[in-house]
Amino acid sequence: MRTLGRTVEELGRRFVAQPYWKRPDESYLVRRWPDLFALCLATVFFWASLTPSLVPRPWLLQGVIGGITAAIGYAVGTLLSSLFRLFVKRRPGDRARARCWIAYWILSPVLSVWLISESAHMQRELRSLQGLSPALTWHTPMIALLAVATWLLILLAARSVRLASSRFIRWLGRALPRPVAVVIGLLVSAVVVSTAIRDVVFERGVIDVADRIAEATNSGTKNGIRRPDSPLVSGGPGSLMNWDDLGFQGRNFTGSVLDREEINFFTGSPAKDPVRVYVSSSAPQFFQDDDPFQAQAQLAVRELHRTGAFGRKVLAVAGTTGSGWIDPTVAESLEYLYGGDTAIVGVQYSYLPSWVSFLVDKEKAGKATRALVQAVRTEIAGLPAGKRPKFVVTGESLGAYAIEDSFGTAEALLATTDGALLSGVPNFSPIAREMREHRDAGSPVWRPEFRDGHNIRVAQFPTADLARPEARWAQPRAVVLQNASDPIVWWSPDLLLKRPRWLSAPLGPDITPHIKWFPFVTFWQTTVDMAVSYGVQAPHGHCYGTGAVDGWAALLPPQQWTQQDTDRLRTHLAAAPTPY
Repeated sequence: MRTLGRTVEELGRRFVAQPYWKRPDESYLVRRWPDLFALCLATVFFWASLTPSLVPRPWLLQGVIGGITAAIGYAVGTLLSSLFRLFVKRRPGDRARARCWIAYWILSPVLSVWLISESAHMQRELRSLQGLSPALTWHTPMIALLAVATWLLILLAARSVRLASSRFIRWLGRALPRPVAVVIGLLVSAVVVSTAIRDVVFERGVIDVADRIAEATNSGTKNGIRRPDSPLVSGGPGSLMNWDDLGFQGRNFTGSVLDREEINFFTGSPAKDPVRVYVSSSAPQFFQDDDPFQAQAQLAVRELHRTGAFGRKVLAVAGTTGSGWIDPTVAESLEYLYGGDTAIVGVQYSYLPSWVSFLVDKEKAGKATRALVQAVRTEIAGLPAGKRPKFVVTGESLGAYAIEDSFGTAEALLATTDGALLSGVPNFSPIAREMREHRDAGSPVWRPEFRDGHNIRVAQFPTADLARPEARWAQPRAVVLQNASDPIVWWSPDLLLKRPRWLSAPLGPDITPHIKWFPFVTFWQTTVDMAVSYGVQAPHGHCYGTGAVDGWAALLPPQQWTQQDTDRLRTHLAAAPTPY
């Protein structure tokens, strides 16, 4: 026992004297002890990642986020530490260094455990704000271990790259002067790494996998969706679009169309079978034109003529998301509101998920939708003034961007349509930016009042929000459904180094006061939030539920339509199963 005690005591003395490992020589680039300053900054970044963001997240995701955020902090700390050593030659002594390390070993685990525990409380508060059960599984040890493991993997990869670069520079140094070898080596290494990340990991890895999955999905059909019997629907009898060519989302949209019996059962009045037109990007035989978007739009117009869409009371152009999705609640709300005397048309420009489409197909979204809007407007303008349908536009997420990009400004949108219903509009959309930049004084960015609310109003809780301000609401109108906690609305590269306006007081109604902005960290948190923004209940995150009912009722209320009718329709759609 005495021998064991002496051994432990001796190890303790050695640890106190040198609580870190010294590498034998400078060639140890992978197997070397972390830089203390960089490690401290990595730990601080990890602590910052524990603060809540826009939507709640599970503990597993928190661990991964913490590890990646710590790696970002370590990279920043390493850069600052290298610059310090470059300009300051003086170094702390071994005793001072040992004391700093001991302080780190004592304080960082204690503070980390405490802050992880505190983060659980903050997550519970956020869940309560957004209508979720406050019950939460939050594994403190597993979050810490997962974060450390993720950080170590990233650190190992970075050091391996550095080792390869160092050896390459030494090889070049055999034939070139040292400064030239260093410059060439660093440039070549940077090109190789960036190319590998962009071409191999991202495009041939992430994007290629996403493309193959989306392509396979696009060729399928959701269970329960059948080819429509109505000739008023694309893919049905007499359609210019083959059912098999509509794509996954096109078949969902047309194959789930309401019929007059369903509408009549709800309204108690005679109804019509609605018109739904959809032109996909999966039918190359239709798009031999030099401008495929114009050809697609012209085919959509021909299909609208075939179905008698220009004789309906309301004709809506729907902007689609990356995969071609159109929100069924938005479509059904309008159809119920007008007893089926409606026509809705949309075009598909991609079958990829919206986040991939944003990266590789964003321009297609604007071009395809702009061509459709212009083609439909031209046809309507050619009709006698008394026989024109009400022309409205709608879209959610990337579909909302596509609609906004088709008009460019709020003035153009209002001048050429009878109404617009937009949901979850991304931050980079032109009209959304215009509204936020030029909002009325005193209104928060998450619910901006624009030109006294005369024509455009923003709502998260439509029943109450659309009544504000009390100024007269003129026609034409636009309704923007925008949740204060929607990360897709607020994501921007500016978050890297700039504090966002949506964090200024007063905060949104479903934003926790514990949320903070940190350089780099908030950008990364919001990026991850987009992936889990559907895990909450409407009206929170990127979920808008039945808000479209209030939106359409405010935009184009039919004669004798009442608030009680709106409430009843909202209840009906909330209880009905989502068709796709």
